[in-house]
Amino acid sequence: MKKYFAEFIGTAVLVTFGCGTAMLVGCDPTAGTGYLLTALAFGLSIVAEAYCIGNISGCHVNPAVSLGVLLSGRMSGRDFIGYLIAQVLGAICGSALLSAIFSLGNVTDQTGAYGTNGLAGVNGSVGAGFLVEMVLTFVFVLTVLGVTSKKANHGSFGGLIIGLTLTFVHILGIGLTGTSVNPARSIGPALMAAINGNPKPISLLWLFIVAPLAGGAIAALCYHGLAGKDDE
Repeated sequence: MKKYFAEFIGTAVLVTFGCGTAMLVGCDPTAGTGYLLTALAFGLSIVAEAYCIGNISGCHVNPAVSLGVLLSGRMSGRDFIGYLIAQVLGAICGSALLSAIFSLGNVTDQTGAYGTNGLAGVNGSVGAGFLVEMVLTFVFVLTVLGVTSKKANHGSFGGLIIGLTLTFVHILGIGLTGTSVNPARSIGPALMAAINGNPKPISLLWLFIVAPLAGGAIAALCYHGLAGKDDE
């Protein structure tokens, strides 16, 4: 149960600091500062949690990462289900915490919807949005699998590499879809937006669940093909 609780805490932190920063500073790609701050907030959250809970649960904090790890044979189906539940509950908890902070403090949510994901940057194109999320998740999960492989020799820099890669994919993705690459990260804010009277993000939630999971699965298959089972 300790590793599940670690995943719960890690995902709650990711959503609180990543989505919270987006809500506070906005993510307008033409403004620049808020856009980059949000990308850094998500990436640095992973860096912090990797060195905090990495030795307990592996710091997946993302169902797409857990799926990649499962398909690589590095975790059991039972643990995958446990991680999935913990991650989604953690994301909901992080979103609820943001709702309380912004409501009690009367702070304006610059995103208008708790940092939810959408398709405004791709002009509403479901196909383009799906492709963006699948590709970004593929790159991220492929990096995670490589950094955490048996033959990886990154010493204590693994968490930093993974966090910087998450920042990297956010820099492209924020202006297109808001960057999910993480179904749990999308579920929590979408549910909180719906609870607070904005059901629109729920209608697209399927895309931000399916596309990252597809990207994670493809990354696992690709890594297996490139590195072979002995390196997984």
